[in-house]
Amino acid sequence: MSCLELHRHPAPARPGTHEVNTAAQMAPRAPAPVPPEERNGGRVKAAGIAPRGIYRPNDNILTPAMRSPAYVQMSTAAAITLGVMQGVMHRTSCTRCLNLLLTYPEGCRANCAYCGLARHREAERNYADRNFIRVDWPAVPYEDVLDIMQSGGDARRFHRMCISMITHPRSDEDTRVVLRRWVERVPHVPVSILSNPTTMTRADVQELYDLGAETFTVALDAATPELFDRTRGHGMQSPHSWAKYWEILHAAAEIFGPEHFGAHLIVGMGETDYEVLVQVQALKDLEGHSHMFAFFPERGSLMDHLPAVPRPQWRRVQLARYLIDYRGHHLARMRFDETGRLIDFGLPAEELDRVITAGTAFRTSGCPGREGADISACDRPYGDSPPSDIASYPFAPKGGDLRRIRAQLRRGPA
Repeated sequence: MSCLELHRHPAPARPGTHEVNTAAQMAPRAPAPVPPEERNGGRVKAAGIAPRGIYRPNDNILTPAMRSPAYVQMSTAAAITLGVMQGVMHRTSCTRCLNLLLTYPEGCRANCAYCGLARHREAERNYADRNFIRVDWPAVPYEDVLDIMQSGGDARRFHRMCISMITHPRSDEDTRVVLRRWVERVPHVPVSILSNPTTMTRADVQELYDLGAETFTVALDAATPELFDRTRGHGMQSPHSWAKYWEILHAAAEIFGPEHFGAHLIVGMGETDYEVLVQVQALKDLEGHSHMFAFFPERGSLMDHLPAVPRPQWRRVQLARYLIDYRGHHLARMRFDETGRLIDFGLPAEELDRVITAGTAFRTSGCPGREGADISACDRPYGDSPPSDIASYPFAPKGGDLRRIRAQLRRGPA
């Protein structure tokens, strides 16, 4: 069985045939109330089952009470690469980023509409059993992770490690513990922080830098303040705010410095091409980078009934983002129609064709690895699409991949 196409799940939604996902179309469901006894990890804490070794989600046993920093969760692809799970990945043998997710019985206290880890799922599924970016996240004793990495058990396949914070009262302190122990024992693998700005101050950002974090990122996700509030702020009974996220992002720019900070952006949640590329340019102007995700309806989320991002929109924004971030291009040279749709990249056809043929623009974007500044270590295999219709390529697209990409682009700007 493929580790990334779990057969027990329903078939994923495919991109729509329309040109863009409009804001009116992409309305999340309202979160339903959670019974008091099931809030804050109530079932798991009431049972009080002690964890023993690796926990695989939905393993037909009662979810144990696991807490960071003793336990961390990791993506299925990372678990396979680390050797703590068996499985195969479509057209790639490993992932190059060890994504570690903090974990607690109470789970993430935010309620982002597109996220499988959101608080509204408390009545449906215990936190450690929830899917996130399309896959399960097994929980592993952190000491085991350190032992494997220190002994070279990953065969140097990991180019970096990323600590993914969640909205929880212990998240800031436990991130520092996880980071400190990693730097002490695995200093040859750089660390990124996927932060939780809502609970952080500038001093927290500074401390993570002082402890040895190499890169700092913010999951801005929504491309406009209105979409942010609608999908992960007040509109979802969630604590996040656009202003706070940008406050911490500016602090990271000053503390971590050029090329060592960035922000995640999701394409297809109701923004226009222009709106998302404005944020890409703003990050580049700060000397950071955007890490781009294609919207996919995460199973169990409040947006799981909505269409994935149309491929023409995704490809043209993906290509434009690469030109801004890595080819010295600027948003001002591009042209958009009255709806905000990108209609001209602002480059000679021959130059644009060379960029498309190279294929790098269509690979997963994120913190860099050892191959090059524009090739992400955080390749997140099939985190935003099924292998049958790849959005972000976790490998260099070739041959038929590029023909498909070109066909998708032809349905966009001429």
